[in-house]
Amino acid sequence: MSNADPSVAPALRDTFNKVPEVTAFFWVIKIMATTVGETGADFLIFNMKLGLPVTSLLMSLVLAAILVAQFRTDRYQPWVYWPTVTMISVVGTLITDSLVDTYGVPLELTTAVFAVLLIATFAIWYARESTLSIHSIDTPAREGFYWLAILFTFALGTAAGDLMAERIGLGYLPSTLLFAIGIGAIYALWRAGRLGAVTAFWIAYILTRPLGASFGDFLSQPVANGGLGLGTTITSLVFLTVILGLVGYLGFSKVDLEKSRRA
Repeated sequence: MSNADPSVAPALRDTFNKVPEVTAFFWVIKIMATTVGETGADFLIFNMKLGLPVTSLLMSLVLAAILVAQFRTDRYQPWVYWPTVTMISVVGTLITDSLVDTYGVPLELTTAVFAVLLIATFAIWYARESTLSIHSIDTPAREGFYWLAILFTFALGTAAGDLMAERIGLGYLPSTLLFAIGIGAIYALWRAGRLGAVTAFWIAYILTRPLGASFGDFLSQPVANGGLGLGTTITSLVFLTVILGLVGYLGFSKVDLEKSRRA
């Protein structure tokens, strides 16, 4: 899904845009990052026995450090951008898990609250910047709105995925397929000209989070719970390895830079 914003001067986009071109690589790495967010958080909490509070604190500190590096770059750098996305995925998962498991907030309420916070972020962002296009992330303010929106998409997606798969009892694989169908429908509407590029992008971006969360649980959870029983260690390592390989390829090939910047 292309997301170009014609209101932004090409020269400004070419020099300062902080996000990659939306290609198949973008969606593949994003979905894998969301899966790692789900399984990686569980690995640290249960396998490493760090517990939810300690894991949440440590990962928040790591995310803060990576965000500092991301904000200091003057343009998209895959080796900084994608670790930021992955860490936000982990922290977004931990925020939802903390609310549900530690404070007993129902998944229904958690899902609703994060949906409202995400809508509010989009509303304020648009009111101030007159665009939600990710191809206009060329100022610190827009980048701040961008990462805040992404954090809420991950927290919302975790809550929605758990709500569908566990609370409603749909199961991990059926939930994965349901969210995949939703993304496919959004893509079809965009291709048919029934949905704008920016709107289609953000809806698809939101849906990839519960898709990745449900798929991660399907791979890692025990067979008795509806999963394949691969465990969080194997699942996290496999997906992290693939992410690193793809990011390395993008760093050298630069195929995810906007076309005008490759010219």
